[in-house]
Amino acid sequence: MRRAALDIASTTISRRPLAPHEQAIRLLQQHSLSALVEQELKRKIISGELAAGVRLTEAEVAEHLGVSRGPVREAFRALGQAGLIVNEKNRGVCVRHISLQEADQIFEVRAALDGMIGRLSAERITSAELTKLGSVIKKMKSPAVRSDPSAYFLLNLEFHDVLAQATRNPSLIEAYRRAVNELNLFRQETLLRNTENIRISTADHENIVNAIAERNPAKAQQLLFDHVMTSRLRLHEARIGSAGPTAGTAKEKLHHKSD
Repeated sequence: MRRAALDIASTTISRRPLAPHEQAIRLLQQHSLSALVEQELKRKIISGELAAGVRLTEAEVAEHLGVSRGPVREAFRALGQAGLIVNEKNRGVCVRHISLQEADQIFEVRAALDGMIGRLSAERITSAELTKLGSVIKKMKSPAVRSDPSAYFLLNLEFHDVLAQATRNPSLIEAYRRAVNELNLFRQETLLRNTENIRISTADHENIVNAIAERNPAKAQQLLFDHVMTSRLRLHEARIGSAGPTAGTAKEKLHHKSD
């Protein structure tokens, strides 16, 4: 985020009583600024620039971004609801740390949510959304992207978010995005580490889109569930160098197909 842009948007308002239209403008400015602050902090957290456990203060963030404390306070509230920051006793606001056990549990929740997303999107997706998914997959196959896990990560987020939006279910979308935000705190460990894994993941995406295009809800649900549980296996491989007992349970689930 460019500080200059925020400086302009946060120009000091005169201390005289504000007219109704000025109050409305100020409210809009504050709302827009809080969204910008939230977006920038979210970017820093997901990228790892702000690591788990890092303490955040309204004053320091406001000074760094060149805004008042109001938008920062609103951004903190939104990021807390998104599961990215927490208010810890005796420490204040910190970037959330998620244990491996918590991550396992969140993966299970996300697998269930993604399964439902697969089922509903197969019933409700539009041709325009299918075209968009195909475009994202095409970008995923680019040699440049395959050698850049960060670029692939962003395309992966876009792919799954398009699927979520295709459900036309705001409550499901909100729950899905929260789970994704929480798991993104593990981004450094779960990034796909070689082109072979990226190739396999992209092939999974193609199979998912084919099932959805065929209007096959049960197949799309199972494919998405398996896709997420495979990501949980990668988490264990990245963190402890092997699947481990919890990931072994995931393998059993992967081999269990619904009737």
